[in-house]
Amino acid sequence: MPSRVLYLLACAAPPVRYVDRAVRDAQARGWEVCLGMTPTAATWCEDRLPALAALTGRPVRTTHSVSGRRSDWPPSAVTVLAPGTLNTIDAVALGLTPTWVAGVAVEAVGKRWPLVAMPCVNTGYGAHPRFARSLDELRAAGVRVLYGPGGFVPNESGRGRPDEFPWHLALDAADAALPR
Repeated sequence: MPSRVLYLLACAAPPVRYVDRAVRDAQARGWEVCLGMTPTAATWCEDRLPALAALTGRPVRTTHSVSGRRSDWPPSAVTVLAPGTLNTIDAVALGLTPTWVAGVAVEAVGKRWPLVAMPCVNTGYGAHPRFARSLDELRAAGVRVLYGPGGFVPNESGRGRPDEFPWHLALDAADAALPR
């Protein structure tokens, strides 16, 4: 039976405030969830980090481990980057690692590990030409990108509904990506 460890990597987009819903849904599907956040996302959820760690049974990761120290996370079967910000999506597509979250995703791309990315951007960010190229590059690299119909559909700035973020679509894709 393949590993059922899911790395859920979250960026500082409004749906991150509801990441506990994704963790609970993933756990109900049989996943062991390890939650990572960009430093800004962790700041947004600062008062909830202990509860999120208790929910997953593991520390919420935001930075690299100390060199030479073993990770306290088991290896993942699938990694989900959601919600993914413009900055992190572009960084991963370019192979840049400004955050630990981007670094994990870049490594997944390079090693061809199953990676699902669901961006969360407004229509202004989504219309930027670099963003479209980033999505194309990630898809060409084998990343399952959930953006547009069948994924996250962007809203006008200020008209988002973060409590309606389609976490279930990312988890469906993770279930489908699980190596058999």
